[in-house]
Amino acid sequence: MAADHATDDLVEIQQLLARYAVTITRGDIEGLLTVFTPDGTYSAFGDTYPLADFPALVAAAPKGLFLTGTPLVELAADTATGTQPLCFVDHATHDMRIGYYNDTYVRTADGWRLRTRAMTFIRRCGAHDSGRPHAFERPAV
Repeated sequence: MAADHATDDLVEIQQLLARYAVTITRGDIEGLLTVFTPDGTYSAFGDTYPLADFPALVAAAPKGLFLTGTPLVELAADTATGTQPLCFVDHATHDMRIGYYNDTYVRTADGWRLRTRAMTFIRRCGAHDSGRPHAFERPAV
């Protein structure tokens, strides 16, 4: 992969992840959905959620500021993996949650998109885990 092409890919992925942080902070669910592939998933709280569950999942989650760091990305042609640090600050209490996302990315006709995003929380005791069960509950089928 040529150095210029790799740099362009990294910048595009970084902008994609910035869009994730800004749209979820603003409560822009439509914008958030555009960051993922149609088969995209988010994993946390002991479960994996398909894109169709995102609106209800985000609605049930605490609101606040998503501060993300520069991701460490490993490119492999039209796919990539990455890890991005996160500090979430609750808007009402200013309590913080820290951790990191483990991601997979894919180049699509519309540019780079997240295929999977998995959250790992870092606890005060130093433990790393996927979080406690979430307020979101899937409707019974």
